[in-house]
Order: sequence, then structure tokens, then C-alpha cells
Amino acid sequence: MKKQVSLIVLAAALMMSLSACGGSGGKAETAGQGGGSGSEKTLRFATWDTGDALKIEQDIAKKFEESHPGTKVQVEAYADGFDQKLAAGFGAANPPDVMYMWDFPTYHQSLEPLDSYADKDKDLNIDDFYKGLFNYGKIDGALYGIPAGFTTRVVYYNKKLFDEAGVPYPKDGWTWPEFQEMAGKLTDKSKKQYGFGVRAENDTYDLQGFVWSNGSSFISPDGKTIDGYMNSKETAEAIQMFGDMVKNGSAVLTGGKGQQSGDDIFKAGKIAMWESGIWPLESFRQAGVDVGTVEMPAFPGKPVKGVLAESALSIAKDSKQKDLAWEFIKFYVSDASIKMRVADLPVRQSVVTELKKDQDPLYKPYYTMLERSDNTPAFLLNPKWNEVNRQLSAAVESVMHGSNAQDVLNQAVKDSERYMK
Repeated sequence: MKKQVSLIVLAAALMMSLSACGGSGGKAETAGQGGGSGSEKTLRFATWDTGDALKIEQDIAKKFEESHPGTKVQVEAYADGFDQKLAAGFGAANPPDVMYMWDFPTYHQSLEPLDSYADKDKDLNIDDFYKGLFNYGKIDGALYGIPAGFTTRVVYYNKKLFDEAGVPYPKDGWTWPEFQEMAGKLTDKSKKQYGFGVRAENDTYDLQGFVWSNGSSFISPDGKTIDGYMNSKETAEAIQMFGDMVKNGSAVLTGGKGQQSGDDIFKAGKIAMWESGIWPLESFRQAGVDVGTVEMPAFPGKPVKGVLAESALSIAKDSKQKDLAWEFIKFYVSDASIKMRVADLPVRQSVVTELKKDQDPLYKPYYTMLERSDNTPAFLLNPKWNEVNRQLSAAVESVMHGSNAQDVLNQAVKDSERYMK
């Protein structure tokens, strides 16, 4: 699942070589041309996944081929080069037919609107999806992506460390002051053990949940104003809280230069609490951590808000076999395919109910946070957000290293105002 926001200027794609589109480095087959016989159709599917997640996607593609004789699904694994290779394909009018998608502001003009497909095709059973997921795949009211998987963010906690410190486990409905108090009690510097891990380099996309929970946002609802939002008192408070925890020693910086990732430190039993999505859960369990999950704390008197990381499936506007591409998307988001994938959370309510995910103590907080994730992220509100975000990211990083949040956010707004005109 794509986690970071890094917008790509599509115009630059025209300068890229066409060979960048091929999953193996060579020129990819044109959609619709035979991969083995004159009558065989080749459907190209681009993914950013690697490893076990990629293997599962390849298995899903094989099952689709079995149910659609004469069709070959060419899975193109772009990995970290996903944006560059996808942009090159669009620029050369030779994109994959179907692709994972998250960056709709950048790519939507090259994508096929899917409203007519979704509305008319009863086999999709659109009412079975969690409705809030569709908000992330729309631009100007038009739907460009069908939700395939998602995660919200929760707090992981190490039960062993809580037990050793005599601290009760956190429960849904807790507050940030309670969180900070627990972090202090769970810190034992003689053991190089800390209550919480703070990222040295934060993805500002993920920080939006904290800012929304404190009653603010990075940008106005109409996407036109950052002054009074990105540098509001509430925004500064939410970000300063983490910088202060590093200062007072109840939290440790993670993931910076020469530093281990927060995931690894949590697995080593050196931080008691860690905030993330679904991605590291299985590795924590395999490492033998007695792990629990809980929904995000609340700022006193304010409702908790969450942010989604979502993967969707889109169809290229230049695809010459859109109907077949749509059939593949439906297959990919069917109950059977969703159950095969474990790197993200099920998007269908029926699958969640069948697997009792919403009743499992480890998984329930993700779905509780889904109900709280109805705010619109900044990058969907302003097409120039990437430029603004550079200043914001630098400001946040400096806070984690000791700067005053209000001061650096004020400066970030001044430095970014030219992009808002």
C-alpha cells in the first residue's frame, strides 16, 4: 500500500523512455496484443507491491485467467519506481490497463471515470463496500478508483512492558494526557526503554489525523487557504506534543539517520507504544511480541479523527480493453480475492462480518477508526499541495529535533503562500 505522498509532474513523463514501462526492463506488450497466440488477450496490471503481497496478486491474476480463458494477466511490479514508470506509460500513451492508484489529483485526467461502470454493474455490489472509502477515489465528484484495500492508524502496545511497569492497558476512549502519562511511566532509560517512538521524518499525510482530532487541519475545506489552518494554535499543539515527548525523554526518535525504524525498536521491546497502520502487525506477532491495539487517543473534549491509507484500482483512459479491465477489477475486489490478501484490511462489510474482523480485539480498532475517518486529506483539496507540503515537512522535522512548532509553522505558511495564488 502506498504510504507517502509524492506527486509526480506528468509533463516530465514525455521525456522518459518507453522502456521504463516494462516490468522486466524491456518494452511492454501493447494491451490487446497476444502473449502466446493470436487470439489471446493480454491485460496489463501494475502494482507497487513486492514480496509476499506481490505473490498473492500474481495468484489472483492466475485465478482470473482460469475463469477467463484466452486472457493473460501480465502483472507488472514497479515497486519503488511505481510513480516514475506509471508516468512514463501515460506520457507515451502506453499505460497498463489496470493499476493500483492513490494519487488521483496527479493522474485522474489519464484515468477512465468509473461511475457508469460501478452504478450499472450489480455484480460489483457497491453497497457492500464501506462508503467512506469512495471519498478518497473521487476528483470533482467523479469516481476514478474502486477501493481494494485500506488501513487506518492505531496505537500498538507491548503488553509485557505494560505488565512489568504495572501500567493498565490503554482502552478506547483514552486521551492524549493519559497517553503521555503512560509513556512517562513506561520509560526506563537504564534499559534504554521508552514509552513511545516518534518518527524523525514524519509523513505529514499521517499527521493529519492528529491535527483533525485537535479541531484543525492543514488547509481550508475549499483548498484555498493555509494561513490560520496549517499554522493554527491547534495544529501547532498537535505537532508540538510529539516534539515535547522527545525533549522530556518519554519518547525516542526513530527512523532518522543511523537510527532503527520504529517497527524494529518495537519488536526489540524497547518502546512500549507505537503508532502505525496494519502493515507491521504480522511481523510483530512473528517476532513474539504480545501486542495489543487500541484506537487513537482524544484531545480532551474533542472527537477522535482518523486518516486512511487506501489502495484503489483504476483503469487507464488509453486502455483498449476497458470492459475486460473492469471484469478484472471486479474479480480483484470479490470476496474470494479479498480473503487472499493479508497486507491490508478488507473493504467489504460482508467479508469483515464473515471473518469477524470487527470483533477481533486486534483488528476492531482499525474499523473503529474507519468510522472516524471522514475528513478530506489536503492533497485532494489543492493540486499544488506537493509544493506546500515540502515546507510543511521541513517544519515538522525541525519540531521533532527541538524547534518551536508555532514558529516554524508560521514560517512554513509564509514560504508556501506563493503556491496558493
